[in-house]
Amino acid sequence: MLIRVDAELTDELSGAFPHLVARTQRATTLTGEMADQQELQGVLNLLSSLGISVIEVVAFPD
Repeated sequence: MLIRVDAELTDELSGAFPHLVARTQRATTLTGEMADQQELQGVLNLLSSLGISVIEVVAFPD
């Protein structure tokens, strides 16, 4: 799973997503495994509550 957000995440904010790897270029991408749709929705809800806009979500085939 890849989630691209319109923000540069600080180390503190990245810590809110311990199971994802944050990389910053023009935007920050969070990559990692999601167990199910519920886990993905939880991550998206947390990003929203932090005021971070999601640009793109990409699911990679197994």
